[in-house]
Amino acid sequence: MTTPQDLFLVSLDVPGENPVEQGDLSLALAGAELIDLLGVRALVLDGDRIVPGPTLTTGDRLLDEAGAALVRQEPYETVEDWLWRRGQGLATAYRDVLDSEGQLTGKRPHWLSLRGGSGGRADTPARRHAADRWWSHEPVLAGLAGTLGIQGERPVEQEPGEEGAGEGTAPEEPGEEAVVTVLVAVGDAVTELEAVRERRRIENIAFDNIWRAP
Repeated sequence: MTTPQDLFLVSLDVPGENPVEQGDLSLALAGAELIDLLGVRALVLDGDRIVPGPTLTTGDRLLDEAGAALVRQEPYETVEDWLWRRGQGLATAYRDVLDSEGQLTGKRPHWLSLRGGSGGRADTPARRHAADRWWSHEPVLAGLAGTLGIQGERPVEQEPGEEGAGEGTAPEEPGEEAVVTVLVAVGDAVTELEAVRERRRIENIAFDNIWRAP
């Protein structure tokens, strides 16, 4: 499992005051891909520019697509530009892949129902992996989720009697500075997208008022 897959499932499964906007999630997923590609040394960051390394096969279709989509000509692409370009429709792509692999359905009880959350969702290997990282407060996943306003409570240590919590594997964590650069860019992009949505809401309200005026 990859960080983008785990983030997608956390966005579905962790209760919050407001649902995660699909556009915001797509931007965060694009950031998660960068962090995983940093972890397998498929790229490095030079400031905020993405310098591609060798083309690698990670075993994950979407992550391999992301690696193949890196701009390989100077001056290279900024993290911000990558988020907007790669992020287009990315939430739908991850949903479709996970659904086609049977990771969104199953017969066992949903993992959050075992920890006091709402039941009704399937407990699949992908969801268990995401739960392991979430409940162990894995910093990269927590940071990405935080940019989406997901702030559910997570115990730092494994709960008594649970097996396998925190044992999920993920790509090697890249340098802290590079991760922070990506997280800041994701946060800025999400904020910018919300500002665009707010402007559109205001414009629509103003347009409606014009037509309703006597």
